[in-house]
Amino acid sequence: MSETGRAACIIGWPVDHSRSPIIHNYWLKFYGIAGVYRREAVEPKHFESFVQSLAARGYVGANVTIPHKEAALDFALPDDRAEAVGAANTLWLDNEGFLRATNTDVEGFLDNLDACAPGFDRGLDHAVVLGAGGAARAVVYGLITRDVARITLLNRTEHRAAALRLRFGQRVEVAPWDALNEVLDAASLLVNTTTLGMAGQPELAVDIGRLPGHAIVADLVYVPLITPLLRAAKARGLATADGLGMLLHQAVRGFTLWFGKKPEVTAELRAAVEADLGPSGA
Repeated sequence: MSETGRAACIIGWPVDHSRSPIIHNYWLKFYGIAGVYRREAVEPKHFESFVQSLAARGYVGANVTIPHKEAALDFALPDDRAEAVGAANTLWLDNEGFLRATNTDVEGFLDNLDACAPGFDRGLDHAVVLGAGGAARAVVYGLITRDVARITLLNRTEHRAAALRLRFGQRVEVAPWDALNEVLDAASLLVNTTTLGMAGQPELAVDIGRLPGHAIVADLVYVPLITPLLRAAKARGLATADGLGMLLHQAVRGFTLWFGKKPEVTAELRAAVEADLGPSGA
């Protein structure tokens, strides 16, 4: 343990954009816990050696972000959730010194939806998920745990979506990207896990008017806070959930594992992160 107390970090390449340090260092200060949370830029070729030397580096655990989420499963002991999702975003050293892995993106997504649209999963029979990366895996797995009967997955590279269908089974169906607007007609939930709509990226071309009036729209992008997708959904009066909420909620379990206190996601914490994002959410 360092002189500053327990230490954790986020490992990525690149990692400068991560707002996780703001979240965890806010909680450390708020709860009066001696500790620190840092960014660690680690190239893929050095990832294995870095995570296997976490303890030597003074860390009790770490978050893992792009491009390391899938590789993390190879160098830690994954729990059932990380195994099922096929990716990990949280590592911790247990009492015996073993490096363990889990995926908190699942509860980050679900807890944020629960907060933004209470009861969202009651009678939810059809969800449309855009994307087929690590975040999409967590979203699909989370929806399956909430007994969503039908999940339509669309990705610009269709074979990647097909790979998720093989992983998660018959509840998942794959549709071609150009059929996006057609599949919205009967969807109660639309989730964007792609980078479309992110600052500097093209907008997501979608006809929000095709969604039923009771539908919920979630966007995992949080830069900007209000993406064009969310803006269009709000203009129609639909319930929405933004990416910053998911980021905040996914951080809870990691903090609990590393620092021994279950923290709360509050309006004050959200405001602190929003202030760092700036007026445009950039």
